[in-house]
Amino acid sequence: MPDDASEMKTEKGRIETRASPMLPDKLKARLYPVVLDLFSRKDFHQVHMREICSRSGLSLSTVYKYFPSKERLLFTILDQKISEIGELMEFHLQGLESTREIFRKIFWVTMDYYDRNPGVAITAFITVPMRNWMREASYRRNDGYHIMNRVTRHGHDRGEIDPTIKSRQIMDLYFMFCHRQIQLWYYHGMKWPLVSTIPGFFDLFWKSVSLPGTN
Repeated sequence: MPDDASEMKTEKGRIETRASPMLPDKLKARLYPVVLDLFSRKDFHQVHMREICSRSGLSLSTVYKYFPSKERLLFTILDQKISEIGELMEFHLQGLESTREIFRKIFWVTMDYYDRNPGVAITAFITVPMRNWMREASYRRNDGYHIMNRVTRHGHDRGEIDPTIKSRQIMDLYFMFCHRQIQLWYYHGMKWPLVSTIPGFFDLFWKSVSLPGTN
């Protein structure tokens, strides 16, 4: 099938994929929910393209026209869905000045999004084949780094963030929190909203990055 035929490995071992046409929105509405539902319920290798097509009502030839492999399909969806978090952050951070409140809002926007999109949370943190996803731009989340860099500079300028703290360190704490809480939430049967985990962590986070005495 086209899984292998449309992909080429470079001399550095990266996978290059020929450009595919853009998937129309009406097909996204049929395909994306099915993919996220299947990958949130099964391990990666238990999900097959024929099942995806059967559930979505799309033919194999139609899906392969836009996505040369199951991995490409999954990575594309995760990239598009997770990019929505950055867009929501930009909207919700407008007008906030306190660095503490900005960071609190960043954590809230993230966990609220995953509460409303549990299929994305499970697929991104539990199911996705991590070794291959690490090669993708969607894994690096440059949009998130840009926001964190800007907020960290803002905190430095206001004297609210320890000047020795770098934005990459803050990003590490952010991802550590997201990974750990989503994995615990999934392990225990998703019995609580993810946003409810923020208060128990946030004070510790703020003490770690702020200057002493900063509210």
